Amino acid sequence: MKIVIPGGSGHVGSALRRFFLQGGHGVWVLSRSDGSGWDGKTLGDWVTALEGADAVFNLAGRSVDCRYTPENLKEMMDSRVDSTRVLGEAIAAAKNPPKVWLQMSTATIYAHRFDAPNDEYTGIIGGSEPGTPRHWAKSIDIAKAWEAGVESAVTPMTRKVVMRSAMVMSPDKGSVFDTLATLTGRGLGGPVAGGRQFMSWVHEDDFGRAVQFLIENDVAGVVNIASPNPLPQMKFMAELRAALGVRIGLPASRWMLEIATRLMGTESELILKSRRVVSARLKELGFEFEFPHWGAAAVDLAGRRKELARKKTSVERH
Repeated sequence: MKIVIPGGSGHVGSALRRFFLQGGHGVWVLSRSDGSGWDGKTLGDWVTALEGADAVFNLAGRSVDCRYTPENLKEMMDSRVDSTRVLGEAIAAAKNPPKVWLQMSTATIYAHRFDAPNDEYTGIIGGSEPGTPRHWAKSIDIAKAWEAGVESAVTPMTRKVVMRSAMVMSPDKGSVFDTLATLTGRGLGGPVAGGRQFMSWVHEDDFGRAVQFLIENDVAGVVNIASPNPLPQMKFMAELRAALGVRIGLPASRWMLEIATRLMGTESELILKSRRVVSARLKELGFEFEFPHWGAAAVDLAGRRKELARKKTSVERH
């Protein structure tokens, strides 16, 4: 297959590229530094890459791992809306357009809740939950605008899938898993603000397999991409500590987290919001996860992370 990935130079794009290359497929990553003219705003030479593609997977958008300042929020919104708009224009103008357009979205669009999981049919869209900080609604507004751009695009020859993904766990340096593992190794992998908030996640292999499944099957609309077993942050971190062989995980209060995230230049919402998300659609379509439980996934990822570090050390010595 020919897979085109606009904005695919980050951790999720790297994991996806690795998955499809290992499967013998062709992968074209469009980025601002590849000479294709991709800027996430305007049409350019990059549109030729879409011709005859089996799938295009749009990952473009400024990272949410930042402080929610007005400037950063505007950049997060514009980078998602603009890239989705221009990709829709390119697909509509293509002589031989991609068979399917997979659009990255986020599980963050769902409400902060503890009572029941959010799936594609019964899930509650967030933004007005009582007792949550007002600025949490900003990320939901961005997600809504992101998805609206896909819905409004006129691409009659291209099937469209919106992927509301949980955190993609990969062993790469700087990834979500690597960051959590680093903090855990320093004894900071304990419960935060009580640890009741749910964490949804997906192993990089299952993410890639889900993408391939959606390409190969006649599926359209919103699909959640998340392990069928989200779990409270307290248990999530306990299983991560076990996988890493770390015995101590110091707890942190909410005010301690607020200070820490401010110093780190990120937002506490990323840890405090209860993201309890599952996929009813993948289940009913017969997709099976290779890593449905976090404990086994964490052990596998910890092993891969250790192997990557070993290889890096070996290369540096030579």
